[in-house]
Amino acid sequence: MEINKVLITDAVDQACVNLLKENGIDVSCRYNLTKEELLEEISDYHGLIVRSDTKVTAAVLAAGLKLKVVGRAGAGVDNIDVQEATKRRIAVLNTPGGNAVSACELTCTLITTLARNVVQGAASLKAGRWDRKLYSGHEICGKVLGIIGLGRIGREVAIRMQAWGMKTVGYDPIVSAEEAKKFNVQFLELEEIWPIVDYITVHTPLIPETAKMINSKVLAKCKKGVKIINVARGGIVDEEALLKAIEDGRCGGAGIDVFEQEPPTSPVTLKLIQNPKVVATPHLGASTSEAQVRVAVEVAEQFIALAKRNPKYTSTAGVLNHSVLH
Repeated sequence: MEINKVLITDAVDQACVNLLKENGIDVSCRYNLTKEELLEEISDYHGLIVRSDTKVTAAVLAAGLKLKVVGRAGAGVDNIDVQEATKRRIAVLNTPGGNAVSACELTCTLITTLARNVVQGAASLKAGRWDRKLYSGHEICGKVLGIIGLGRIGREVAIRMQAWGMKTVGYDPIVSAEEAKKFNVQFLELEEIWPIVDYITVHTPLIPETAKMINSKVLAKCKKGVKIINVARGGIVDEEALLKAIEDGRCGGAGIDVFEQEPPTSPVTLKLIQNPKVVATPHLGASTSEAQVRVAVEVAEQFIALAKRNPKYTSTAGVLNHSVLH
């Protein structure tokens, strides 16, 4: 695949730029381009590297007259029109393993934070109060954690929370019960999971099948006081349904890192964020120095492998539309 010139439109670690240049690929970094500027700029490049800010629409792909590959330095590709790229024989790839540990650790942090009211207690003490009884929490040892999505991140979460004494159950349409058992997760169907779990964490892509998966019907089937964690993608959890469930006591709290709209402006989302039973963070799942280096290097290595620039790099494991490579 001819990849001589690459455009990077979202800030990635310098390791990505360095590795591409070391392997003879010309790199231009142009951040914060307007839609019009991107449409004008993209026509001369063989490759495009983005994170989540740049929207790689059908129009952008059409304007990329020489475009061969679009790489996402991260896991989710909902900002890239993969279907249109496939039609145009443009490879789309991501870095699925690069941020797994960071996203997992934030998930585990939110679980334990919710259990012990850490954020609320800290804010109370900073405000000069001593609310020990008000912020009494719960142990997570012996509680049941439902993990929806048993890929890299879901598995890492299971292993760590088992060390805290949690029982882990889970579901994934492409993971077998035998495979789940290897990392001590009891495989159950979704309808079996909802009534028995104390915590639910989602680790799936945002696709039509998972959009608003955690909704009012699901929450009505759960134990009273169930807690919801979403460090995957905004839109998997129905924010309006979650807010109502928290307000009426069906849901005991939530740890939310991702939102249907980012930055959020919807009154419902803003009210959810402000609720005292919610711990909300601004999409920090992959925001660690280690993860940013990993995804930067991983996306560059795949570009080099596709261009056959260096026999050291052969993996293109992140390519999502393999048909364009043949």
